[in-house]
Amino acid sequence: MESRVEKYLSSRAVAAPWAIAGPPGRDFCGAVIIPSLAESTLLFSTLRSLAKNPEELLSRFLVLVVVNHRADASSPEKADNRETLKRLSAGGPDLGTLSIAWVDAASPGLELPAKGGGVGLARKIGFDLALDRLNYSRGSSLLISLDADTLTRPDYLPAIIAHFQEAQTPGAVIPFCHQPGSNREEDRAIRRYELFLRAYVLGLERAVSPYAFHTIGSAMACTAEGYARMGGMNQRGAGEDFYFLQQLAKTGGVSQVKGTVVYPSARTSHRVPFGTGRSMTGLLSRKESAVLFYRVECFQILADWLSLVGERLGWGGEKIQETALNISSYLYDFLINNKFESVWDKLRRNFPDSRILLKGFHDWFDGLKTMKLIHHLSAAQYPRQNPEEVVPGLLRWAGLDAVEGIDSQLELLRRVQIGEEY
Repeated sequence: MESRVEKYLSSRAVAAPWAIAGPPGRDFCGAVIIPSLAESTLLFSTLRSLAKNPEELLSRFLVLVVVNHRADASSPEKADNRETLKRLSAGGPDLGTLSIAWVDAASPGLELPAKGGGVGLARKIGFDLALDRLNYSRGSSLLISLDADTLTRPDYLPAIIAHFQEAQTPGAVIPFCHQPGSNREEDRAIRRYELFLRAYVLGLERAVSPYAFHTIGSAMACTAEGYARMGGMNQRGAGEDFYFLQQLAKTGGVSQVKGTVVYPSARTSHRVPFGTGRSMTGLLSRKESAVLFYRVECFQILADWLSLVGERLGWGGEKIQETALNISSYLYDFLINNKFESVWDKLRRNFPDSRILLKGFHDWFDGLKTMKLIHHLSAAQYPRQNPEEVVPGLLRWAGLDAVEGIDSQLELLRRVQIGEEY
């Protein structure tokens, strides 16, 4: 086992009472981690889709399902998880040659804590326990994050393996495309929400932000060493994927897998305070304000700001901050409130090398601070609007055809960001 992973397991890995049940193998080259909360129906569709990957690769990957709920979960959720554990124990021929194991984080005495026991902890349990089942003598061992409601293609594992054989980054995001909704209203809502996600990442790409990637929990992966280096999965009840990928970006980088696509569900949910499920619930309640889009002016200000810093690494913090006033007074206010001048001058003292200085800046002005700036600009001067008012201008700024209509805009951005048939 690599020393960095050993150190992580001894100092930061999740503690008992959780353990892996199922196959005893310890020679896997990777693991697919699937948290499952009341997913007895959809989980097995996901597993069947995984089982269509090449048998030779399936034998080398552990598929680890973390069946979980908090101690204060509802009775239906607890009953559903009992059914999942029963079905996993029974196995079945329809799951092919999957090496399936599971973690019981749902039975009495094993439930997640009512406080702090969300999807982040469930993912962390799976990732941490999987580390001890991997073989570290044959190149990079992989940890792949999937959700119980997300379908994969037969090229899923081959594409991820091929990516990490060439990639210079320890982190990766996997192209995604939401499944169609179960009815017209649901389909309309999920397409609007996915367009929102893609428009935001397009804006970051055009602004040349190093955080221009999607943060979807069912569509990310990393090397085991990269996982240990960045400190492991956080325990947040929501947004764990965002913070996980942000930290991977800071500690080694994130790049996009090519050659496969995953298909998350288009469901509503109240489990977390934001994200796909909550946004879908708002849209289906005919609250279009649940998903309003950021205006192109916000991303243009971001682009000018990042360009200013990158081109003026020799300047002091006060001069950069005063020059930012020429870009936007609201940007200037944001920098004042976030103490940019003192932060920058400290970075310059600590990192005289310009390349390392720029890296230090982006570690400070990270994905979260970027989002906070966009929110600040939206609240102060450029209020969020419906996609019909926003997306054509964003497309033009990105050098793309300014097509009209949510469906056409989504199809365009899927082609651009996925880069293949989806």
